Amino acid sequence: MRTLRRAINPRNSQAVALASSGLIAAVAALWIAGGSLNAQNGSHPGAPGVPYGNMSAIAPIGVGIDKYFDVPESAKGPAIDPAKGYRTEKLGDGVYMISEGVNQSMFMVYEDGVVVIDAPPTYAARIPKAIAEVTDKPITHLVYSHAHSDHIGGAKALGGRPIIIAHVETNRRLARQNDPNRPLATVTFDDTYRLSVGSQVLELSYHGNAHLPGNIFIYAPKQRVLMVVDLIFPGWMPWRRLADAQDVPAYFEQVKKISDWDFHTLIGGHVARTGTRADVATQLAFMEDLSAAADRALKQTKPGEGLNPADRPNPWALYDHYIDRVALDCVNQLTRKWSSKLAAFDVFIWDQCYSMEQTLRIE
Repeated sequence: MRTLRRAINPRNSQAVALASSGLIAAVAALWIAGGSLNAQNGSHPGAPGVPYGNMSAIAPIGVGIDKYFDVPESAKGPAIDPAKGYRTEKLGDGVYMISEGVNQSMFMVYEDGVVVIDAPPTYAARIPKAIAEVTDKPITHLVYSHAHSDHIGGAKALGGRPIIIAHVETNRRLARQNDPNRPLATVTFDDTYRLSVGSQVLELSYHGNAHLPGNIFIYAPKQRVLMVVDLIFPGWMPWRRLADAQDVPAYFEQVKKISDWDFHTLIGGHVARTGTRADVATQLAFMEDLSAAADRALKQTKPGEGLNPADRPNPWALYDHYIDRVALDCVNQLTRKWSSKLAAFDVFIWDQCYSMEQTLRIE
């Protein structure tokens, strides 16, 4: 989207609706009065043009934002002690989450040792210290949720020689990357793997590619704790482009699968707090609204409408113009309901609409 404007920071849906028309009119008048462009005669090819009609008050991709929306209290987690740089939270018998406020991992204590699930590089070197606050037992196992370095790039920093467990696809990707900080797994599986250590159990299962091939579900049945990384973001807008999902329809299906799972606490791998069943329901509702909004926008937006006639022979320009307007329509449909419900709605809503539009249009 090529519009030069600064975003406002509406604090509620009424502010969003009221600000949009006045803001765009003022910016368009400023541009035209200043003579910075002339979209009608095309004297400045590639330069920003007059904003689309009914332009959103939320800045599109590539436009700087003066102030992002405030994070609602419902999305925040407990404070992190800056001296420690992390916090731990007990989730059940011997099961703990550890986080520095942005990334999350888990560890499980059993009679003879500790199983660590994921080692984010931002605090992996402090995981042994966090474990030492609970037990003096050594780390015997490390489970990889998937191959991405923001979740397991600190594996080497844990020290020792734990047994590493991962899906076969994760090992294939790690072998290709050849990253010394992400050692290859010593135990791999295709569909399911039951890790039974002492009186503790972890059930690992693979449900296909959604976020990334090899991304697994990790379940502690006794504690009813489910860890699925990069699919659910409790209280928050998902990371951009639906968390960079490689298969968007499968992403939807896996979120639905999580909503049907028998869990009490969810670890999503990111943001400040653990999740609940209500958090999963909220994200699923947003995703369903997103799909419906993109579908409506695709159906009611006419390709080429309002495009400079001189650009009609350029098919890439025609579709860029069309897709931008579809995304704008999608953003406008979702803003009133969701801007105050999900933290960072303003940060990634354009990304989500572009991703959903692309999925519905060509898949």
